[in-house]
Amino acid sequence: MHELNWGLPVILYLFLGGMGAGSGAVSAYVFLRNGDGNFPASNFRLARWGALAAPPLVIIGTGMIVFELGTFQVALQTLDFSLFFRFINLFKVINLSPMSIGSWVLALFILVSIVYAYTFIGKNAQSGDQLHSLRKLLAWAMVPLGIGVALYTGILLGAMPGRPFWNSPLLALLFMVSALSTGVAGILLLRALFGHKHMVNAENFERNSYMLASSDLVLIALEAGVLVLFLIFAHLTVGNVHAAVSVILGGELTTYFWLGFVILGLLIPAAIELKYILPALLRREQFSIPRNMEIIVCALVLIGGFMLRYIVVTAGQVTGPVGI
Repeated sequence: MHELNWGLPVILYLFLGGMGAGSGAVSAYVFLRNGDGNFPASNFRLARWGALAAPPLVIIGTGMIVFELGTFQVALQTLDFSLFFRFINLFKVINLSPMSIGSWVLALFILVSIVYAYTFIGKNAQSGDQLHSLRKLLAWAMVPLGIGVALYTGILLGAMPGRPFWNSPLLALLFMVSALSTGVAGILLLRALFGHKHMVNAENFERNSYMLASSDLVLIALEAGVLVLFLIFAHLTVGNVHAAVSVILGGELTTYFWLGFVILGLLIPAAIELKYILPALLRREQFSIPRNMEIIVCALVLIGGFMLRYIVVTAGQVTGPVGI
């Protein structure tokens, strides 16, 4: 039986942080793709869902990792409340280490995303309003910062050579693609749950669904491709990485990997989306997906994103460490 030093708080940080970063980056992309945000109201609301979701997701996830550091518990036990602020030490030294760069990128993303979300708040918030220029400027910053945060979560783990399962150059790419996919799923889920009451133009509403659903399908395909490359790289590597990956290919995490991630998180949502996308793509039919089916697809993608982090964090601990 292996001792797991990193548990649910770290997994939730990686999941929520990645999802929030993906939501923010996708929101900014949607805002910028058609005339810098000068598009129909339904598209503006689509960007708003991602903008409003990004800050709380990343802040809650970051709070999880700060709490996991243990200084909060020690501060309460010793009444040394200065320990509450020990995480500030991460920002006192600036160097090229993944922890230092990632901490700054994460902090910048949180600050920018809060202001970006603010520009979408209010009954009068709309395309071309008085905050349009600020919203546009922040959107340009949100895309690279969101991708940076999504990459950082994988780079942080990949920079640990003593943990062979994590020590792969493809882990950061896998986490980034998964973050964008869960970000899209989060936006679609919010829109499916709350967006129909604001539907003004059914054609624009369905066009938005097609745009994000097809993007999510591409991201799922990319995620599957990167996963295959991750496994190929592991099997071509002589030594510990090859042995470490066996934990998901016949080892104790095999069921979680194939059922929780591959089947539920990738194959089933991809198959459902493909069923509704192909008629629109091949026969130019109007895209339409039932609301309950859209909710199911989004939920499955989010489950897959969580399972990916659970498997990676757990597998890296039960198969290491090794000598360097």
